[in-house]
Amino acid sequence: MIVAMANDASVEDVARVVENIRQHRLVALELPGGERVAIGIASAIPPDLRASLAELLESLSGVSKVTHVSRVYKLASREFHSSDTTVNVKGVVFGGNEVVVAAGPCAIESREQLFAAAEAVHNAGATVLRGGAFKPRTSPYAFQGLGLEGLKLLKEAGEAFGMVTVTEVLDQHDIDATIEHADVLQIGARNMQNYPLLRAVGTCEIPVVIKRGPSATIDEWLLAAEYVLSQGNPNVMLCERGIHPLDREHVRYTLDLSAVPVVKHLSHLPVIVDPSHACGNWRYVASMSLAAVAAGADALLVECHPDPSQALCDGTQSLNFRSFSEMMSGVKAVASAVGRSVSLAAG
Repeated sequence: MIVAMANDASVEDVARVVENIRQHRLVALELPGGERVAIGIASAIPPDLRASLAELLESLSGVSKVTHVSRVYKLASREFHSSDTTVNVKGVVFGGNEVVVAAGPCAIESREQLFAAAEAVHNAGATVLRGGAFKPRTSPYAFQGLGLEGLKLLKEAGEAFGMVTVTEVLDQHDIDATIEHADVLQIGARNMQNYPLLRAVGTCEIPVVIKRGPSATIDEWLLAAEYVLSQGNPNVMLCERGIHPLDREHVRYTLDLSAVPVVKHLSHLPVIVDPSHACGNWRYVASMSLAAVAAGADALLVECHPDPSQALCDGTQSLNFRSFSEMMSGVKAVASAVGRSVSLAAG
């Protein structure tokens, strides 16, 4: 439910509406954007209370209109928050006119590997360094990442090249250590519905990227974001990374680019696209990156490795340095064609 206040509503009028909402043990939030003050009820309202509460609020001084939010997710809905959300991470803005490119290896393997990748993607224009310290793998015998050592290397590389860093967090117990070393937390596709983990990162102020599960509907994906938002963390971004395909002979997943404009219509949150995990084959990553920008993506999350053939994780979907540089040229051209630009690294 959203309570729109009149243009001439006083501070006391707003406070009275908030107090009446809280008296019903509901959460009241003042909403940014627009010329008028609006107050949202960020709680599930019991069906038998909705009509009487709306009638009560409409009777209060300064109230212009009460609107029922139709979406099951409230805080993530554009009905609740009409203006686009931007997430500013050390001057890199997600959700604005500039397209952000995050790149780096799937897994951090060594200092030499990470620093080589960081230097290459930085020189090509990427502003965000990605790298996995903890890697969820289907096989318990596959490389699981360097853990805390990897986090330390990520922080060192980010500082050395002046880049924002993003890495995946797998467990609630790793959140504090990850926040200490990274600028953005990633919730992977396997954990999109790990509700204790979502709640835990929701209590932090650090930006969070939520990847869509391969079998998740768009509403389920937005509800995952709602878990984080409902705990008080407004810095949430959504990442499309492919859904289960009809045929896995040629691609790992099907990159659902229609999800980009759909989510933009339904939600105010920034949308990122990860073409590397979706394609599973480096040959298609550049083309899908360009398509993602054309579709309206706010950022790209791309895997790049010094020598993909020797990568300990997902080498087949990783670009080498030359391919990444060529991709960046195309991304800049497409961004320009659709009236946007690319957030470029300084220096």
